[in-house]
Formats: sequence, C-alpha cells, structure tokens
Amino acid sequence: MLFDTPLHISHTVLNTLGVKTSIHYASRIPSNKRILLVSNHRSFLDAPLLMSAINRPVRFACHHYMSQVPVMRELISVMGAFPLDAPNQRQKKFFRQSADFLQSQQTVGIFPEGAQPMVQVNAPRQISPFHRGFAHLAFRVPVQELAILPVAIASTEEYRHSVAPLKLFSLFDPSEPLFDCGGWHPAIVYRSVNILFGHPIWITEAQRQDYQGRRGTLRAKELTQSCAHQITKLLHQGC
Repeated sequence: MLFDTPLHISHTVLNTLGVKTSIHYASRIPSNKRILLVSNHRSFLDAPLLMSAINRPVRFACHHYMSQVPVMRELISVMGAFPLDAPNQRQKKFFRQSADFLQSQQTVGIFPEGAQPMVQVNAPRQISPFHRGFAHLAFRVPVQELAILPVAIASTEEYRHSVAPLKLFSLFDPSEPLFDCGGWHPAIVYRSVNILFGHPIWITEAQRQDYQGRRGTLRAKELTQSCAHQITKLLHQGC
C-alpha cells in the first residue's frame, strides 16, 4: 500500500458523499514537525475528514472491536489505522506502534473519547470524557519537537442511520461492555461540517523530565484537560 493511499481514499469518500467542509485556523498546523492529532469523534467519516483537512495521511488509533469485525477490519487496514489493544489489556502494543510511527515522522491521530460516542451518539457540540492515554504517550515517546494538535469536528448538518444491532458486534468482540446494551449501532453521515484547529501544545524535554512518579499522573491529567478545553471551545464556535 502506498503511504498516501489513505489520503486519496479520504478525498474520494468525502467527494462521493458530497460532504461540505469548511476548514478554520489551518495556519496553526505545524509544518514538517511530528504531530499527535487529538480530536472529538462521532462518525466513521472523522478520520477521512481530518486527513483531508491537514492534507496528509494520519495513522489513527481505532477501537479494538474494529479489528475483529469483517469488512471493518479490511477498511481500517487500507486506511492505515491501527487497533488499540483489548479493553482489559494495558495498551502496550498501542504505545509501541504509536512511538514507532512518530519516530518515523508519521502523524498519529487519537480520539480520546474512545468508542462510547460512536455507540451512544452525543449532540454535535458535546464531548464525552477524554481518556488520558494520548497524554501519557506524548510524555513517554522519545522524540523531539512533538506537537499535540487539538482539532474540533463541528457538525452543522448530518443524517443518522442504524447499521446493525449492538448485540451482533458482541459476537466479534465480547470484551467490549458497550455492546451489552440494547439498540443498534448508529452511523452519522455529515452533510456540512466545520473543522477547527486549535493551538498546538509543544512537549518539551523539561516537561518529560517532570513526568516522573506521582507527578506523571498529574501532568497527563493537565494535558488532557487542556486539549478537552480547547476542543470544547472550538466546538461551540463551529456549531
């Protein structure tokens, strides 16, 4: 697979579906730097939208169940995504793969809300609590000039479809508790959406040195809150 194939697919999918996209504050995107892209998440179109917006392939971390379901498994592979470890594991593979991608100058994308907003859809300007995995990754990965880039996907017009009963997905991934509830797996298809880039947060060597012992948890919490705050503010502006 050519490295830029996911970008070509992203443009094709968005054009085919007729998604109208407006990009704001693109000047905030660091050029020729390592980027850990952090965004809200509520549609299968989010990864293609973000790749198209920054005009480069992105290695998105996706939920474990997507690597277990036929068709989904093949789609994430061709898009260059990589699955998280199962919910009951410690994400060692995720950290290792993410570090390898960043060290080789590839952009990594994280949706810190996890799978919940994909199964239990929020209102367009609402976000679920962020997991801190991306923050711990940012402090641990041994690379220089790493930028955390918060991005808001603000939907202004969309359609909601039902894909399949959630119980069906539990057959492929019984480790995911979200599939134990009733109802159907939704799919949000954007018609019009704003992509708003926040201010990059640079990870310095001094911050990494301060990420030690009990302070590590506090520093990860602060970084997570900073990204969530920026994205929430941008969402209210974009919606």
